[in-house]
Amino acid sequence: MKKLIIAGGTGFLGQALIRHFEKDYDKIVILSRHENKVEGKTVYLKWDARTFGTWCLELEGATAVINLCGKSVDCRYTEENKKLIFSSRLDSTKIIGEAILKCSTPPLLWINGASATIYRNSEDKPMGETTGEIGKGFSVEVCKAWEKVFNDFTLPKTRKANLRISLVFGSSRGVLPVMMKVVKKGIGGAMGNGQQQVSWIHVDDFCSIIRWMIDNTNATGPYNIVAPEPVRNKKLMAMLRKKAGIAIGLPSPKWLLEIGAFFIRTETELILKSRYVVPERLLNEGFQFKYNTIEECLESLKL
Repeated sequence: MKKLIIAGGTGFLGQALIRHFEKDYDKIVILSRHENKVEGKTVYLKWDARTFGTWCLELEGATAVINLCGKSVDCRYTEENKKLIFSSRLDSTKIIGEAILKCSTPPLLWINGASATIYRNSEDKPMGETTGEIGKGFSVEVCKAWEKVFNDFTLPKTRKANLRISLVFGSSRGVLPVMMKVVKKGIGGAMGNGQQQVSWIHVDDFCSIIRWMIDNTNATGPYNIVAPEPVRNKKLMAMLRKKAGIAIGLPSPKWLLEIGAFFIRTETELILKSRYVVPERLLNEGFQFKYNTIEECLESLKL
């Protein structure tokens, strides 16, 4: 039986992967905190992302295990939320690794989530996997700890790759529809100074990268999951206004964003940090992007 396991698969990316792979696999198993259910080839199993359970049996003979678990960072960085951000990533990674160690026929591949925010704030220099500079601060420490737990597992029969993901753009879910709502309210101007770089990727290319990793037995280690051409915030917002048919968008200076972030219970880092991240390894190893530019990406999406 050809089987794919997706932990944390009820979110935007997990559901996109189900649609992408459902014709290729006999069974797709989703590990989530929701109750057990079956939808065609897709089986949803309840787990707590911390302890062993019957879900471990599904890892036997799987083609790949993809872990996308992690509390959203779209929140205020209170002490409680910081603990949850850490634990949701580290605990799920640790228990999956330990479960693989117990398998008689372990999965061929383990793909683990990570984040492109591991790199420093950069407006001047692109951050590739071999040239990038690791940053400082809370979100970077989360990324470093997350990757360490993953890297500490030695699994002779299971290939390992981790995904340094930036913003994933799709039509119906994820960050882009939220940004379009802001634009349609007339406040879609530059955010901060507007010069911060935004690394992004089309959801279809995200799914294609996962397929490429499964098929490419040389794919191991960290990969930047971003499109080849980042875009500055000022240009991105202008293109979103054009997409929405809105001529003018009020800019949002840093002080105003700080106030707004407080009231909607989030952090300005999500908007103001310059993520100048490039897919160095994917390009060097032959992956072909369908959407290289933000123009191509937005043109393909219904927003």
